[in-house]
Amino acid sequence: MQLKKTKKMNTLLNVETRNAVLLRMAELLESEREAIIKINKADLDAYNGDDISMYDRLKVDDSKVDEMIKSATHLASQEDPVGVERFSFKHDNGMQVYNKTASFGTVLIIYESRPDVTVEAAGIAFKSGNKILLKGGKESLKSNLKIVELWHQALKEHGASSNWVEYLQFNRTETQAFLEKPTQKLDLIVPRGGERLIAFVKEHASCPVIISGRGNNFVYVHKEADIELALKVIINAKTAKISACNALDKVLIDENLPNKETFIKTLISKLKEFKVQILGDEAISKFEGVEPIESDDIWYQEFLDYKIAMAEIGSNEDTIAMINKYSGGHSSSIITTNDEIAKVFMANVDTAAVYHNASTRFTDGSQMGLGGELAISTDKLHQRGPIGLQHLVTNKWYVHGNGQIR
Repeated sequence: MQLKKTKKMNTLLNVETRNAVLLRMAELLESEREAIIKINKADLDAYNGDDISMYDRLKVDDSKVDEMIKSATHLASQEDPVGVERFSFKHDNGMQVYNKTASFGTVLIIYESRPDVTVEAAGIAFKSGNKILLKGGKESLKSNLKIVELWHQALKEHGASSNWVEYLQFNRTETQAFLEKPTQKLDLIVPRGGERLIAFVKEHASCPVIISGRGNNFVYVHKEADIELALKVIINAKTAKISACNALDKVLIDENLPNKETFIKTLISKLKEFKVQILGDEAISKFEGVEPIESDDIWYQEFLDYKIAMAEIGSNEDTIAMINKYSGGHSSSIITTNDEIAKVFMANVDTAAVYHNASTRFTDGSQMGLGGELAISTDKLHQRGPIGLQHLVTNKWYVHGNGQIR
C-alpha cells in the first residue's frame, strides 16, 4: 500500500521572524496609509445598507490606521506565547514531564465589515504561531484585499511563505461548504459579527468555534449611587461608540433612588442631546420623550444603534436575576457607593466582565492590558472575555525518557 502524499505543512516560524513581519507590516501600513483610506472609500461608497453600526465598523480613517499600526507594533514587542512552560513534573521512573503552550495550527476568522480585524485579529493569531485564514464580508472586500497584500509583502520580505495569511473569497454557499468539509486543515474558527453570522458558523462548523457573542450590556443605578457619576457612565457607555459590542443597551434604576424623578429627567435630556431613542417600562414611559416598551423581547436585544431601554427595579437581587436572564453574557456595571452591594452584584452577575462605577466600554483587549484582542468571547471555554495573545494557544505535553515502559 502506498501512502498518499500530504500537503506540505507550514513549519512554525521562529519568534524573531514573526516579530520582524509584524514590524514590517506596521511600516507598510504607514507608507500605504493614503492608499488604504482611498480604497476603503470605494467600499464605503459601494455600501448600500442602512445599518449605521456596520458602516461605522467599515470605515477606515487616519485614526483607524493608527490603531492598526499600534496593534502590529505592540504585538511585535510582546513575549512569544508559544512554548511557555505551564507545568513540570519528575516521574518516579525518572521521566521528565512538561506541559507547554502550543499554537492551534490554522485559525479561520470570519468577520463582517471591519478591515482593522485583518490586521489586529490576524496579527494576534499570527504572533501565536498560527496560519491565518480570513473570510471578510463583501462590503469590505477591497480594503481587506489591500491589507492582505501588505501581509504577503511583509512575509515574503522575511523569507516566509505568503500562505501564512490567506484570504478566502467565498460566497455564503462556498463558506458553508468549507465549514462543513474544509479543503485544508482547520483547527479553530472565530466568528466576529452579529448573531446571524455566529449562528451560521455554529450550525455548519466541523471544528471548535470561539463564540464572540452579542453584547446587550446593562448598567444598574443602585439607590446609593453617585448621581453625577451614573450620568457620566451611562452617556459614555451608550454614545461613545454605538457599533461596539461593549456599548450600553439597558439601564435599570433602583425604584428607591433619592431624587429619582430629577435623575431620570436629567438622563433623558442628556440622551436626547445625542438623539438616542429611549424605550421605557410602565414607570419610565410616563416621562416625556420616552416610548413604551411593547414586548419583553426588547430586553434580549442588542441594539448597536442610538437606542436604549430603561426600567425601574426593586433590588440588587432582582437586577442580578434580570441581567442573568436577558443579557448576552458580555458586560454589566453597577453604580453605587456601597462596596458590599457592589461585591454581591459582581460575584453573581453572569457576564464576562463586571464593573463597579465604570463604563462597559472598557471590555476591550487593549483596555484590559492585553494589547489587543482576537475577539471578546462570551463562552466560558476556552477563554472568557477579551482573547489576547496569551490566550490564543492550546497546550502540549513533552515527555523525556530513556526507555521507560509501563
